[in-house]
Amino acid sequence: MIDTKVGVSGGRFFAFRLAPGEELLGALRRIVAAHGIRAGYVAGVVGSLSRACLRFAGRHDGTELDGCFEVVSLVGTLDAEGEHLHMTISNHEGTTTGGHVLEGCVVRTTMELVLGELSDLEFHREYCPLSTYEELAVMPRTHDKGE
Repeated sequence: MIDTKVGVSGGRFFAFRLAPGEELLGALRRIVAAHGIRAGYVAGVVGSLSRACLRFAGRHDGTELDGCFEVVSLVGTLDAEGEHLHMTISNHEGTTTGGHVLEGCVVRTTMELVLGELSDLEFHREYCPLSTYEELAVMPRTHDKGE
């Protein structure tokens, strides 16, 4: 049986912009590390990519797409151990595609992001025998000695 506990928390938000040429996951990881985010999520995004690296459903390998793409949606969770993000993009004709975000997504003109943090919780990944993947585990936040 999967644990269905619900975590309740207060929070805070981080708003920032990525510049042309910045790599999305690397920038998000730096923000998470710099601010000690243990239970984060994407609250909002507007931006564009010149390269999108996505893994489509049911595939093991990623796909690199080069061109002009608008980010239509970016959703998911982030923590000190990693992230689980999905993105939908549209091309110059408005055709959309989406998948699991991989390293290598490069900002074209801008990427305006708002990240939320659930300050009373921590996210971890634990093996789930039903899905056979490392899945989200939500726990009360443990505080370090200087907090």
